[in-house]
Amino acid sequence: MIYCVEDDTSIRELMLYALRASGFEAEGFCDGASLFQAMNHTMPQLIMLDIMLPGMDGIEILKKIRANSATVRIPVIVASAKGTEYDKVVGLDLGADDYLAKPFGMTEMISRIRAVLRRCAPQADTGRLQLGNLQMDTQAHTVYAGGQRVELTLKEFELLRLFMENPRRVFTRDQLLERIWSADYLGETRTVDVHIGTLRTKLGGCGEYIRTVRGVGYRLEEQA
Repeated sequence: MIYCVEDDTSIRELMLYALRASGFEAEGFCDGASLFQAMNHTMPQLIMLDIMLPGMDGIEILKKIRANSATVRIPVIVASAKGTEYDKVVGLDLGADDYLAKPFGMTEMISRIRAVLRRCAPQADTGRLQLGNLQMDTQAHTVYAGGQRVELTLKEFELLRLFMENPRRVFTRDQLLERIWSADYLGETRTVDVHIGTLRTKLGGCGEYIRTVRGVGYRLEEQA
């Protein structure tokens, strides 16, 4: 999911069209408040962020993103008509991953986004995943919660693996059914709820990491 924060409706719609036509999921926002509200439910892969925005400007938004442990690693590309060297340096110094000066072409935008996503992608898979006191070795097929070995069924393991590979991302029940039970599985979303309940129980205290997002689905997030 790519989030585009741009107050010019025509530019924002053009960006969203280009992203979706290139195979990305994308959502657009006209200000920082809408962006942060959306991130309470779903974390994006990358944020396209305009500097000149009403209310909270792009620099303030970028500072907040980098100051929050839950969002600090989200790649951000700053886009602005303020294409001076100073503005570019300020954005990059504050933690932007790239900078696009307006006007820019949609082909260039897509190319930059793909380059940043490649650059920010996790390094070669060691098979080890960790979130708080929860550890998984995907190669050895083992899970430890609070230092204790936990025995999981195949579906429970794959469900937890999906969550651990995508921390803080919200998955709907339908998405979990498709990812874990395959697209042609003729089941009900209740199947997901039952497996989530069993998984939480087996993980003990770490089971609280699996958060219910009411009306949406589930996400994995370490306790504050």
